[in-house]
Amino acid sequence: MTNLGQNLLDTAANDPDHPALKMDDAVLTYGQFRDAALKVAGSLRARGVTPGDRVGMVVPNVLSFPVVFYGALLAGAAVVPMNPLLKAREVEYYLRDSGARLVVALEPAEPVTEAAATVGVDAVTVGPALPEALMDAEPLDAAVERAGDDLAVILYTSGTTGQPKGAELTHANLSGNCRTTAETLAENTADDVIMGCLPLFHVFGLTCGLNTAVLRGSTLTLIPRFDGAKALSVIDRDKVTIFEGVPTMFAGVLHSPVAGTQDVSSLRLCVSGGSAMPVEVMRAFEEKFGCVILEGYGLSETSPVASFNHPHAERKPGSIGTPIAGVEMRLVDDDGKDVTPGEVGEIAIRGENVMRGYWGKAEETAKSIPDGWFRTGDLARQDEDGYFFIVDRKKEMIIRGGYNVYPREIEEALYEHPAVAEAACIGVAHPELGEEVAAAVALKPDATADPEELREFVKARVAAYKYPRHLWLVDSLPKGPTGKILRRAVEVPEQVGQR
Repeated sequence: MTNLGQNLLDTAANDPDHPALKMDDAVLTYGQFRDAALKVAGSLRARGVTPGDRVGMVVPNVLSFPVVFYGALLAGAAVVPMNPLLKAREVEYYLRDSGARLVVALEPAEPVTEAAATVGVDAVTVGPALPEALMDAEPLDAAVERAGDDLAVILYTSGTTGQPKGAELTHANLSGNCRTTAETLAENTADDVIMGCLPLFHVFGLTCGLNTAVLRGSTLTLIPRFDGAKALSVIDRDKVTIFEGVPTMFAGVLHSPVAGTQDVSSLRLCVSGGSAMPVEVMRAFEEKFGCVILEGYGLSETSPVASFNHPHAERKPGSIGTPIAGVEMRLVDDDGKDVTPGEVGEIAIRGENVMRGYWGKAEETAKSIPDGWFRTGDLARQDEDGYFFIVDRKKEMIIRGGYNVYPREIEEALYEHPAVAEAACIGVAHPELGEEVAAAVALKPDATADPEELREFVKARVAAYKYPRHLWLVDSLPKGPTGKILRRAVEVPEQVGQR
């Protein structure tokens, strides 16, 4: 049986009374989770959903998400998870592009019902605790058979240009990546409590949070909307052992007003991914909370985990580690040839985690996987021990007067300043140089620093052509659905000029 949903049936059969999902006072055991998911599967079938059909999901991190997700998988459907913050127009695009049969949304769901009506598909609205509107038919008694290369999930990636593309992740992609994560990285068991603050509609939270918890019988405690103080109180209350987050979440916990007042001694593992962890944030977090952060790397197209600082190997701060089992990584030039050792190249990935392709986009798929190796668009170096160090996004590299400036390096320098909470380095148009280096900075609560001071601080730490000639302060920086800082969405003040 290759259906990813079978993991839930196996775990529930093994220990039906063990807590599977928590959200504050609400708890679902594995037996209750299984029974509810099988009812959802039966209800979807009664609504005409057949194996291979796509089911849209616009649900945040509430108990209904895992139940609907696993219910759809058990019915043999492929799930199309979407960010609950999407507007009707955006939901409409996802539904049309994926050819979804129906869409499930958390009530109230005006943008979703509006989009569904425009496209001409059913919208089912559910409550946060249990999706009762989808539990109104005879339950299925087993998972629908699926092949390894059958579609399990379509995850839309927000490309820097053009419309989002749907990465096709198969049952084998997700099962393999989840098993490798559980066995070699998180090493989670039924005794673990995993923090569910990463969005489940995003591949990091889906694979490393929900799917690994279900595989190993761990408890997943959900936070619908991330907040540093709330995360600390949940760690204390539920005795969380594994905290998985993006760097801004670690910074949010670190700079929370209640940091240091809650008991976080239960934490045994912190995992960071989604974007590069500033070394200074990592150092300060570990010092304050006495917990080691292991950084990894992956993308929607790679299910997501591709490399990791493995738990029983040397950890190198600032590195994304080495490839996980079943995955190969290399650095290539624009022609697809290996770069000279020590040189910067684009990360190319091959393995059981790489997507089947982009939904309905054969040309884009061929461009991204021209020779069996997925081109990530991320630039990195590899050291003599085989550890990879991300330099930057290929498309976000700044070329100033013919010199390459990697935004991450400038951001790392800014994070060393004691007043800086968040930083984003971008390129702005310049008539002679092509691009000029610029930076937007958000300060820590109650901290003070002026742009000139910060500019001089960076200037003392990087080559003269790299420091930001333009620097301005903001209350906060724009972030994507996982909390990852979006450089491309940073607004440039009029006096600075054009992007």
